Amino acid sequence: MFRWLSAAIDGQGGHLEDAFRWLYTFVKPQTKAIMGLMLLSVFASGMVLLQPWLTKTLIDDGLIAKDYDTLVSVALLMISVGIISTALSGVTRYLHTRLSGRILFALRDNLYQHLQTLSPSFYGKRRIGDLLSRLDGDVAEIQRFAVDSMFSAVSSVLGLVGSVVMLLALSWKLSLLVLIMIPLEVLWLRWMRRKVEVRVRTIRERSADLSSFLVETLPAMKFIQSVGQEHRERVKLNTLNENYLSDLLKLQVTEFFTQAIPGTLTSLTRASAFLIGGYWVIQGDWQLGSLIAFSTYLGMAVGPVNSLLGLYVAIQRMSVSLGRVNELRIEQPEIPHDASWKPLPENVTGELRFNNLSFAYPGREQLILSEASAEIPAGSKVALSGPSGVGKSTLIDLMQRYYDPQSGSITLDGIDIRTINPLELRKSIAVVSQDIVLFRGSLSENIRYASPEASDQQVEAAAEQAQLQSLIAELPQGIDSIIGERGQQLSGGQRQRIAIARALLQNPIILVLDEATAAVDEATEAQVIDAVDQLFAGRTRILISHRASTLAGAEQRVILQDGKLLAGEAIIA
Repeated sequence: MFRWLSAAIDGQGGHLEDAFRWLYTFVKPQTKAIMGLMLLSVFASGMVLLQPWLTKTLIDDGLIAKDYDTLVSVALLMISVGIISTALSGVTRYLHTRLSGRILFALRDNLYQHLQTLSPSFYGKRRIGDLLSRLDGDVAEIQRFAVDSMFSAVSSVLGLVGSVVMLLALSWKLSLLVLIMIPLEVLWLRWMRRKVEVRVRTIRERSADLSSFLVETLPAMKFIQSVGQEHRERVKLNTLNENYLSDLLKLQVTEFFTQAIPGTLTSLTRASAFLIGGYWVIQGDWQLGSLIAFSTYLGMAVGPVNSLLGLYVAIQRMSVSLGRVNELRIEQPEIPHDASWKPLPENVTGELRFNNLSFAYPGREQLILSEASAEIPAGSKVALSGPSGVGKSTLIDLMQRYYDPQSGSITLDGIDIRTINPLELRKSIAVVSQDIVLFRGSLSENIRYASPEASDQQVEAAAEQAQLQSLIAELPQGIDSIIGERGQQLSGGQRQRIAIARALLQNPIILVLDEATAAVDEATEAQVIDAVDQLFAGRTRILISHRASTLAGAEQRVILQDGKLLAGEAIIA
């Protein structure tokens, strides 16, 4: 089945077959719910198919035969069937929505979980708006195919088979019209398939362009206003909107012609049935009720045919989305899971050793580190300095094992960090950088982010140790006040103190300040450094900065230069 579907889409059987198998893993757990819905669909289709036959009986055996008792009986039966059909429709819609939601959220959760394993370099190469478009629009399109289109296909097949049976029962000769119409429609849709796929892929890319633009410009609105470039950004947005609308209209025209020809063939078929069947009625060879019922069943047969042919278009839409999602799925993490990983020992003190490290970013030949070696004693305060872009932050990324070096090793208390579970390793290293990450939520939630199990008392104690009392007193709801997205209404010093409070709760073995005080004045910087020295005394501290005042008081100095780690003199305040 997967091989046929992938070949039917674009002939790229290998990748798409694997993607379909991935999709099936989310559908399979819902087998019971799907079978229940299909059973309800069978009953619902039966109720729908019964209506035209009851209409025929009402006309031929009730009205024309002038049998009032039959007329009343059939009318009551029609009412009963209508009530049952309405009830079935409501229950089916509710269960269908619940099933769709479960599969949609499972798909999105799985993809998001995979994205969490990818390295920072992946996100550096990708537009966030494009990722949002794939996580939202493309995953939803896949879910619609997996559930909505599947049930539509089942209902259509049931309706088509039932309608054809009833058509044959009424007149096998007129039923031949359906056999003439279907092959012509199939041939037309096969010819239009590739055009629809190209248009859909284009519109998905335009949507991603819009998302990327908004994600990029909305957080930077203050800067845009400060340099007076509002008009320039509006022009860009208008251009993106016009491109999107242009391609959307092209898609609409393509889909219109894709459906218009089959619709025209359907109209010609029904008109022909009325002409031929009407002639038989006039000649007295056929009953009026039979003609009306045949016309109704013909419409009911044409509807499923159009739905099944429309499914062909839906497959093209889904194939584009599945391909875009699959591009993310096949991205491999820099650090693949290893069953031999060991937990971090409880008695680790924070001694670090860099042993002949050589590292270059994936896809680049230039080495950032070349046989770099250094030793950082446990509990020491170390200044790491060097020119901009030399690789200081890269060294921290290697410590947290976002990447592995091409050669050499890093040990923590003599343990190669490649043998330690990365989750535990990263929790043992708190990094406070210049760009403090704050989420929309309360102050307490942001402090607790790295340690969600912390109690309210522990959060309050960490906030007090980080000297956040004045900020808490200013906020309308104290520590439970919402601080806004990214904490943009807070000062640089306040954000730094929140990061310190978060690091305190994290209780790390190693603390890294990576240009953490670059955005604050020297007085605030001195307060932050003093707080760090007091609160993290006895723990390994690595300070990265271009300011001499930040590095003052370091017991050891390590200089990163030309890919080497060089020992320098201690910096005295």
